[in-house]
Amino acid sequence: MKTQALTAFAVAILGVAFAATQVAAKVPASQAARLGKDLTFIGAEKAGSKSGIPAWTGRKIDGSKMLVNYDGGPLPDLYPSDKPLYTITPSNMGKYGKQLTPGHKAMLETYPKSYFLNVYKSRRSCRYPDFVYDASVRNAKVGDLVDGGNGISEAIMSSPFPIPNNGLEIIWNHTLRYRGRRIARDFNYAVPTASGDYTLTFTRDEVLFPYSDPKNQRAEDLNNISIYFVAYTSAPAIRAGGLVLVHETLNMAKEGRKAWSYNRGLGRITRVSNIAYDNPITNGDGMGTSDQYDGYNGAPDRYDWTVLGKEEKLSQQNNYRAVLGNYEELLKPGHTNPSVHRYELRRQWVVEGVVDEARARHLYLRRVLRLDEDSWQITGGELYDGRSEIWRVQEVGQAPDYRPHAQLCFTTGGEFIYDRRARRYMGLAMKSNRPANLVEEGLEYLQPKYYTSANASKLGR
Repeated sequence: MKTQALTAFAVAILGVAFAATQVAAKVPASQAARLGKDLTFIGAEKAGSKSGIPAWTGRKIDGSKMLVNYDGGPLPDLYPSDKPLYTITPSNMGKYGKQLTPGHKAMLETYPKSYFLNVYKSRRSCRYPDFVYDASVRNAKVGDLVDGGNGISEAIMSSPFPIPNNGLEIIWNHTLRYRGRRIARDFNYAVPTASGDYTLTFTRDEVLFPYSDPKNQRAEDLNNISIYFVAYTSAPAIRAGGLVLVHETLNMAKEGRKAWSYNRGLGRITRVSNIAYDNPITNGDGMGTSDQYDGYNGAPDRYDWTVLGKEEKLSQQNNYRAVLGNYEELLKPGHTNPSVHRYELRRQWVVEGVVDEARARHLYLRRVLRLDEDSWQITGGELYDGRSEIWRVQEVGQAPDYRPHAQLCFTTGGEFIYDRRARRYMGLAMKSNRPANLVEEGLEYLQPKYYTSANASKLGR
């Protein structure tokens, strides 16, 4: 796997004077010292922009008024009085072309009568606890790529490369971004037909992040497991009892992802190898690949990653309304209801993955991914076929969890994969009318022993 250095454009933004072939992870002390000064502790630019992106203030988001009489359901909209500044449609998309991603343009062209983007005031609401910021500053000084970029060393807790040198480091920043130590989510999947019919799949996942556990001081303390993940399905009846268990490895050159699936017919759990790469995503009706979940997940080794630059583009941010509404309002034929999504202008890192066909295969020969600078969360991307045409468009909505005990930029605004050929789409991690995520509190039972195949078999039954 190749790791390619930053483009001249991205280098100019960060002011990192690396040679074109430089791939070392650590940055000079003078660069690391920028964190907390002109860069946030996560590595984003503090300053605002003339186009309307505000400066990062560093203040915690105060949602106390929104949480009065809060009952544990979907989080209230932080900005309920905000109205769209303007709406982008096929007829005026030329005026706003610089703000649109290629994926947005493709969707506007594919659905000229029904697709649009409501653009709101940009609000940088992503915040993390102070200990995450402290870890990020340390990571900049010690974090490193190992084994050809298939693993990392020394870094812990937060994205390992807050001042990245190349595209592969940016992918790792997304993969290991802070999402709490323990989290449990109740959500829905749906894959509407071309006419708009759908059946909701009810799912719960429970995740333990050893990488984010304060007792661990460096990546080498983790026994090579960065994430324990289990997801099980409760409805509809035909899918109830389905379960997936994953141990995500930190150095994938030493050992790849370990995964198990519960077989209802056999009544037992079995080791599987098809929950990775371009194998079909679970419950997805062929509308996406396993590595599309969460924007991108798993080993990065089938692609050569290059930084295309840093751009100001629109993405779904503070997307609370998509969570607060019902599915009848959200899920429509061809694509989700555009009126429930909130788009904001944000600075995004843009990375491109291209398959080296001499050594690897993948359903998508090329993919372009876009990461929000304040969270390192992938918020969108374009998936290309063998003819270099946009086949699928992906969007990941951010709606930060602003509860005092959480302070997460975790995805709660839904994930959507649009297939332009089939004129269908898949909705993942949709939390409309589902309880808010459980974070830390009440999740003490999430320990490594919970993620054994024996316990997963009990969960499946």
